[in-house]
Amino acid sequence: MASAVITGTGSYIPSIRKENNQFLKSSFLNSDGTPFESTNDIIIEKFKSITGIEERRYAKNEYKSSDLGFFAAQKAIKDSGVDPEELDYIILAHNFGDVKNNAIQSDILPSLATRVKYKLGIKNPNCVAYDILFGCPGWVEGVIQAQAFIKAGIAKKCLVIGTETLSRVVDKRDRDSMIYSDGAGACVVEEKEGAESGIISHATQTFTKDEAYYLFFGNSFDSNEDPNVRYIKMHGRKIYEFALNNVPQAMKSALDKSGIEIDEVKKIFIHQANEKMDEAIIKRFYRLYKKPIPEGIMPMSIHKLGNSSVATVPTLLDLVLKGQIDKQEVQKGDVIMLASVGSGMNINAIVYRY
Repeated sequence: MASAVITGTGSYIPSIRKENNQFLKSSFLNSDGTPFESTNDIIIEKFKSITGIEERRYAKNEYKSSDLGFFAAQKAIKDSGVDPEELDYIILAHNFGDVKNNAIQSDILPSLATRVKYKLGIKNPNCVAYDILFGCPGWVEGVIQAQAFIKAGIAKKCLVIGTETLSRVVDKRDRDSMIYSDGAGACVVEEKEGAESGIISHATQTFTKDEAYYLFFGNSFDSNEDPNVRYIKMHGRKIYEFALNNVPQAMKSALDKSGIEIDEVKKIFIHQANEKMDEAIIKRFYRLYKKPIPEGIMPMSIHKLGNSSVATVPTLLDLVLKGQIDKQEVQKGDVIMLASVGSGMNINAIVYRY
């Protein structure tokens, strides 16, 4: 039986580094427009203790999200050795399209996937390129879709990209703006007959009854700003509680479908949203099996790269596979999990044998 195997990975980490101390002169406001009682040094220190973020990366002014995706895609294609003309699908996950520096309008015409295909110089019209909007879990969902195409017999080789420039859709008066960053990650998923590696199982859920607008587009906290311009906003406490209550269950669903014991899981690559939240999710996941958390089970990149939405999981996977995160590696035959949570509210998880 054919398996859907990740044969190459790539990532693009922007060169502009913004450290926490560069927010010391920011004028943060509460949601009602009032100033914080705490000084910025206290706000930043509390922010770091919760999120784990010390610095984040921003794209150069001349680059847009599709450019970052193209850079990551080039690396993934080279890593896999696939001929780009043989790709059946290019699936690109993002949330805000191409936003130019200092612009207020998103550009998604044509789609970002089309733009990346164009930049790659692919002539084959049977290489279908499309975007998906699925919140932060978009890249993971793209990999799930690639596997579905392969299992259905309508694709053999797919390129899946996650790219975002969140720094261009944040309200600088909102302290949550310190969370977000820019970046891109990609992988090639191929059909392999009789392969021992590949996607084993997955789970995906969308919660909307009460949760649909936990992340949303809203006005600046500064009432003097243009009321027609919107920025990424979130109900942080609600998202935190939602993630803790639901992500571990989705991960358990995916693992139980695989028939693999939790003791066999060697690494969990989870969306880099908030260090404390990710740690709590993993703790609850292992509690469901009444098992202790293995040391080093959860690689992290958020400390230096921040939260780049759809790009966090593929970037983290690429960095570990390339030996660029200290004391983290994946060996041939290891069972790993990919998991994410984000706007929608969407959750997904993949069980994969490397």
